[in-house]
Amino acid sequence: MDSPPPDVVDAPPAPLRPGLAAALVFVSSGAVLVLEIVALRLVGPYVGVTLQTNSSVIGVALGAIAYGTWAGGRLADRRDPRPLIPAALVLAAITTAITLPLVRYAGELLRGSAVAGILLLTMVAVVLPAALLSAVTPLVIKLQLGDLRRTGEVVGKLSSIGTLGAITATLGTGFFLVATLPSSVIMIGLALLLGVSGIVLGVHLHRSRPADPAAAVPGPGGRTGVATRAAIAAVGLIVATLAVIAPDPCDVETEYHCATVQADPDRDGGLLLLLNSARHSYVDLHDPTHLEFAYTKWIGAVADVLAPPGEPIDALHIGGGGFTMPRYLGATRPGTRSTVYEIDGGLVDLGIRELDVRPGPNLEAVVGDARVLVTAAPTDSADLVVGDAFGHLVVPWHLATREMMAEIRRVTHPDGIYVQNVIDYPPLRFIRAELATVAAEFPEVALVTRPDAMTLAGGSNFVIIAADQPLPLDEVRARLTATVGDEYLMLSGAELTDFVAGAQPLSDDYAPVDQLLVAP
Repeated sequence: MDSPPPDVVDAPPAPLRPGLAAALVFVSSGAVLVLEIVALRLVGPYVGVTLQTNSSVIGVALGAIAYGTWAGGRLADRRDPRPLIPAALVLAAITTAITLPLVRYAGELLRGSAVAGILLLTMVAVVLPAALLSAVTPLVIKLQLGDLRRTGEVVGKLSSIGTLGAITATLGTGFFLVATLPSSVIMIGLALLLGVSGIVLGVHLHRSRPADPAAAVPGPGGRTGVATRAAIAAVGLIVATLAVIAPDPCDVETEYHCATVQADPDRDGGLLLLLNSARHSYVDLHDPTHLEFAYTKWIGAVADVLAPPGEPIDALHIGGGGFTMPRYLGATRPGTRSTVYEIDGGLVDLGIRELDVRPGPNLEAVVGDARVLVTAAPTDSADLVVGDAFGHLVVPWHLATREMMAEIRRVTHPDGIYVQNVIDYPPLRFIRAELATVAAEFPEVALVTRPDAMTLAGGSNFVIIAADQPLPLDEVRARLTATVGDEYLMLSGAELTDFVAGAQPLSDDYAPVDQLLVAP
């Protein structure tokens, strides 16, 4: 049988220019990491920013990368990769743009969910765009393998470029984008970058093909270009509409929090600060002595009996939030010097704008990580240390360890008191471990909480009181009774020992706070 003439034999697709191939791999790999980092901020307001959330985002992203890479390689062996690459970029742009409204709608349905809900919301945020972007690299590699003698060099070079893109995106997003732009702007900007890149690439590849009609590449630059652009415009209009009407949980998106300030309809001047959709602080603009939340009343009772009424003290606050306690101390003890360690500078700015926070000689807000800042604080410099940096599902573990308690004890005056707010849920494993941790450093420890806290399924606040000297518990009880009546429970001595029940102190080497907060 005669062999087919040479001009009928299918020729392999022409490779891309090296610079273009490198740029495609760099951008697509980097975009996946941008999605991964921003996804954590998108889902955080609904399911919390916990170890489980972080693990879910990383695991789902890796799964999407694995599947996308496999699918891209499989397609590359069966079809010409040249029209597939711009198509993958345009589809990734569309799925990236629609992620924002999808997460907001799904987040409202899955708010506060357990592990299954966290995984599901993370998949909504990451899977489709990450998989599509991950398909780009094997498609590009297939095009560049014109010489089998250079396979290792080509694959190694493009793989390293993809890794560099991921590293650049990780550092750029973490240190710059998230610090300066809202998540919605980052997502829409990324979608525009991918969409424009896909269309421009499609036009370029179409024009660079030979003038053989049979070889024409359908896509953004070919005969189906009008239909493609119309479809993209229609999807863009739908996405824009959904983004506008989707529920936005944030008034302000800071570097660390999704923050909202709500006016209290029942109290003139009352403002509620929500962080990641959870009630965090309450401020009365007209009356700084008003304490709305029960746990702030418990802390206020300790502060009231720490020194003679009206006498100024030196206070250190670990966590600022709405600056409720610094304002309270400034009003009840004029001349009190409060230093506030707050990691979120955006939250401090929000407090200055809307919550009557007034930095000055008696109120210093220091932006930074409290674990780092407290090591530089002078020894015996604080009469009162207030620890209020733990959220309902967000616990900075490095602030909960024995090593941190040792620093706090060093800073606390020998006659001073340390109070720490903790939120926990039955079976109360975290508060027991934290009590054991505090007791490992402070010889005198007591606990104040709600009478029904031991069985309250929705969780409760617990305020730990600790000192080197015997605590003024009788005075604290009297003050609590005067302010909250009998709506409190105090444990100390043998009762507290029984409650802790052999829990192990947390340390820098072992502090599984996220696991302790989740029911076994």
